[in-house]
Amino acid sequence: MGVSHISNRSEKQSERWSRRGVLTVLGVVPAAVLTGCSSSAGAAESSSSSGSSATASVKAAKAPTVMVTPADGTKKADFTAPVTVTVTDGTFAAVKVTGNDGSTLAGTFNDAKTTWTSAKNPYSGTKYTVAAQAQGAAAKTLTFTTKSPGETFVGYFTPEANSTSGVGMPVSINFTHAVKDRSTVQKAITVTAEPAVEIVGHWFSDTRLDFRPETYWAAGTKVTLSLRLKDVEGQDGVYGVQSKDVTFDIGREQISTVDLSSKEMVVKRDGTTLATYPVSGGNAQHTTWSGIMVISERFKQTRMESSTVGLGDEYDIDDVPHAQRLTTSGTFVHGNYWASTSVFGNENTSHGCVGLHDAKGANDTSVAGYKFYDSSMLGDVVIVKNSGEKTVAADNGLNGWNLSWAEWKAGSAV
Repeated sequence: MGVSHISNRSEKQSERWSRRGVLTVLGVVPAAVLTGCSSSAGAAESSSSSGSSATASVKAAKAPTVMVTPADGTKKADFTAPVTVTVTDGTFAAVKVTGNDGSTLAGTFNDAKTTWTSAKNPYSGTKYTVAAQAQGAAAKTLTFTTKSPGETFVGYFTPEANSTSGVGMPVSINFTHAVKDRSTVQKAITVTAEPAVEIVGHWFSDTRLDFRPETYWAAGTKVTLSLRLKDVEGQDGVYGVQSKDVTFDIGREQISTVDLSSKEMVVKRDGTTLATYPVSGGNAQHTTWSGIMVISERFKQTRMESSTVGLGDEYDIDDVPHAQRLTTSGTFVHGNYWASTSVFGNENTSHGCVGLHDAKGANDTSVAGYKFYDSSMLGDVVIVKNSGEKTVAADNGLNGWNLSWAEWKAGSAV
């Protein structure tokens, strides 16, 4: 190309140029041409591309790095914060976190898909395996084990799982440690019903939380208690351990009303009078609590000692028949075989209990004590009126129905 360019000049000039001169020009011109010709640019471009390719190769050769918090291999990891998995020099294709108990931790990626965060904290005392795969790379496996809590608490609940109770039965939970963070603990417990109804919790103390609807349960209701207390901190350093669901049923409606003025008890089943029994209540010195009470324990026979309720040695009967507890403080509705039959329906002679005529041995099916016991179940409602005594405290037994709905809801922590 350089020679062709020179030949365009005049022949006269061409003749004056020596062969050596031509060679000299030929030695210079190609250098200049290398700067501007396409073939030269291609060479330069090729050189530049080689540099870029080398840089890209270095970048491509840098494998994604995956890290987990708590750190891989940790033996006593904290369980009070979510799990995070991060990747550098790449993006995630998938992350799965599985506990040795078979549980999995759900989670979400950030917008860049470089960080995965669990929706919940890991459980205590559990070994977790993290399987994380970056785009275009092999999966990475990392592990960590969370520590066990130092102190724990549980909630003992009433009624029992799979039981059938009367319409007055609340869900009552007693904790083995005092709860300071009532809101957090209450949020970890839910009570639901079919058919649905609003159910609210009420704290009677830092160790007792009860749940109930506004009015008695509807007959035939199925109630579910869901405890999600595992690793919930009730107070500093004390964690719950339960994660379970419990169901129980509500049976027929039975509400018995004891009028200690007329000294009789009317028993209604699903709104219809089932029976009327003569009774004897507390005397003037030992009046019976008034108000709404719920049967919380039942005994075909039991021992009753006056010393256990602060009455010294006034009585000690080891075979009281058909006893059904109404208060924690010792109020029962029970059979009575030691009093004359003329007492029932005519006099209030007891130390605070409601008595019905009965027979020693608790096997006589013809007497009122047997019949009432036989018709009853845990959770049945017994209402006492005209006793001369004030209304029983709502926490004295399962007797929260004595609080108005507004008062009940005021005791909720959520």
